[in-house]
Amino acid sequence: MQKIKDRWEISSNWQLLFPFLGAFLTFLTAYLIARRLLHAIGMNNTAAEWIFTGTVSISIFYILIKFFVWCFKKLENRWVVEQKWEMIAIFIVFAITGSLAGKLAGPLVHWIGLDDENVPSGIYWTCRIFMIFPIYQVLLVCIGWLFGQFKFFWAFEKKMLKRMGLGFLVP
Repeated sequence: MQKIKDRWEISSNWQLLFPFLGAFLTFLTAYLIARRLLHAIGMNNTAAEWIFTGTVSISIFYILIKFFVWCFKKLENRWVVEQKWEMIAIFIVFAITGSLAGKLAGPLVHWIGLDDENVPSGIYWTCRIFMIFPIYQVLLVCIGWLFGQFKFFWAFEKKMLKRMGLGFLVP
């Protein structure tokens, strides 16, 4: 446990939540990918189902962890954070925000009356993708605030909007 605390610069026990939450969510993602693969190749309801799922989940988990650690090393000098554990919180916020924005765009497009049945598929998906952008912007700051990273995400948001030519939207 002390190795984890030292590696991620954890000074209080409550901060252990982020490495463990990150590992749990990474494993959950690996498991869900393995289940999708299982269904895609038709191995559902077979004797090898759990062996396949377990083996593939652990393999994907290992690959994802290696990838995230590589990302941390690349971004550790670019992102200004006080302690390394905050980077885990930032990655979790990006993951939750992106997934949630994608999920919320569907019902919102349906609510304004643009269904896949009403309009051509190209128009539907274009509108849905364009709806993701404002949803994502709002969620990024809100979820960042919930994870105690408001300062980072507000600066990130202002920088992103200015680069897109929408700097007039933020003070």
